[in-house]
Amino acid sequence: MSVDFISLGVFRSVFESVAEEMGITLQRAAFSPNIRERLDFSCAVFDAAGRMVAQAAHIPVHLGSMPASVASAMRAFPSMAAGDVIILNDPYAGGTHLPDVTMVSPIFLDSDTPTFFVASRAHHADMGGMSPGSLPLSTELYQEGLIIPPVKLVDAGRRADDLLTLICANSRAPAERRGDFEAQLAAQRAGERRLGAFYATHGAPTLTEHADALIAYARRMTEAIIDVIPDGEYTFEDALESDGQREYAIPIRATIRVLGTHMTVDFAGTAAQVAGNLNAVPAIVRSAVGYCVRLLGTDDFPVNQGVFDPVIVSIPPGSLLDPHFPAAVAVGNTETGQRIVDVVLGALARALPQRIPAASQGTMNNITVGGTRADGTPFVYYETIGGGGGAHPDGDGISGRHSHMTNTRNTPVEALEATLPMRVWRVELRDGSGGAGDFRGGDGVIREYEFLTDATVTINSERRIRPPYGLANGTSSLENAGAVGVNTLTRGGESRIVGGKWTGRVAAGDRLRIETPGGGGLSK
Repeated sequence: MSVDFISLGVFRSVFESVAEEMGITLQRAAFSPNIRERLDFSCAVFDAAGRMVAQAAHIPVHLGSMPASVASAMRAFPSMAAGDVIILNDPYAGGTHLPDVTMVSPIFLDSDTPTFFVASRAHHADMGGMSPGSLPLSTELYQEGLIIPPVKLVDAGRRADDLLTLICANSRAPAERRGDFEAQLAAQRAGERRLGAFYATHGAPTLTEHADALIAYARRMTEAIIDVIPDGEYTFEDALESDGQREYAIPIRATIRVLGTHMTVDFAGTAAQVAGNLNAVPAIVRSAVGYCVRLLGTDDFPVNQGVFDPVIVSIPPGSLLDPHFPAAVAVGNTETGQRIVDVVLGALARALPQRIPAASQGTMNNITVGGTRADGTPFVYYETIGGGGGAHPDGDGISGRHSHMTNTRNTPVEALEATLPMRVWRVELRDGSGGAGDFRGGDGVIREYEFLTDATVTINSERRIRPPYGLANGTSSLENAGAVGVNTLTRGGESRIVGGKWTGRVAAGDRLRIETPGGGGLSK
């Protein structure tokens, strides 16, 4: 069968449906609110060379970095067998941070070697480490939880139950972990089953031919996007504000060079790796850059390896964005990934002021909570909170939404209160927090919790000192900036502001109020 425009569209849907079915399976079978309600997971299909062919509409930072996990699994096990499932979370071997656990399964179609791979990545609410939720204010990777290099969880169809028991034993909520891992394994089986069904209908040559064509098509479309950007060099710098050890400016600098259909993004001038938990591995950086380029597309086309191929990313070794093992990386995924987007879009605004929005909230407002219920059973909880989206040249920013490198939902109050010893007193938009301008930035969110038992809480958030920048004629503007976020702890009627990165014990009756940043405004 030859490839034409119609068949390309059909097989795009074929491959994407595999990833979507995997995601639906994972969601429905999961135990934790983080996966079941917030949808903090991603699924994708890869070809025999480990190139991403198709993804579901899940989380950008997962999907753009997942090829590194597949490549790591392929290197560790060059001779996989049918029925194998490789598991890993090591950020220095293809992962992002330790709670994000990836599973990779080879798919054999008319061949002794894998024809495709399916992969899922889920954020597990606790993988051990020095604080509940495995996103501590750490200074080395070992403090962040159990490190899993690429190992076989299932070997030719035979599951390594002892390994699964060992992994779950390192979590503060082992029963919940086991349930979520079972759900992830079910997703792997769903992907294998669905690809097998398409193979029975279409045959391996047709599937592989269209996989190659989809990647080539995405590459051509991405090159066309780059070709619209005026040739030149565009630089922008922004900074993170705390590595969890101390508050200080941690710059991220990007220089974008465009020549025809070629783009280079050079992060020279970015800070050296830090002592705390903000370091990000290169897979996250490439994911964020690819996401920014794809945002410029006006046509609908698939996101696969072809989107990333035309863009060269240069990162200084030993920097914040390419740290040396065992540097801490707990929120390099969530916080540094968001700032990379702000910086790359800030540089692109110099080239395309009529296309680029102001900065969105620039943080995921990570909250982790862990403790023991009244009946003695453990609980661990993780969520991120939406905020204001940046104003764009055609209108106001969106309020109260997750933006950029995250694509999760909020946890419904009913689900949170039904499963955890917590009460939610307030969920509302933070009126007036969006930046001013011809178009206003979106407003942030106010979310206030009461703890019904003693617990340990960790907050990892940004934009508590440096506001999301606004834009004026394509140039960053503090006059149009969104409001910074505020974290407030109330105990015994007395309130105090805690830092953007904070960990501590809370008692029954204490309240935590998170006010997330607004998006930047835009003036023409």
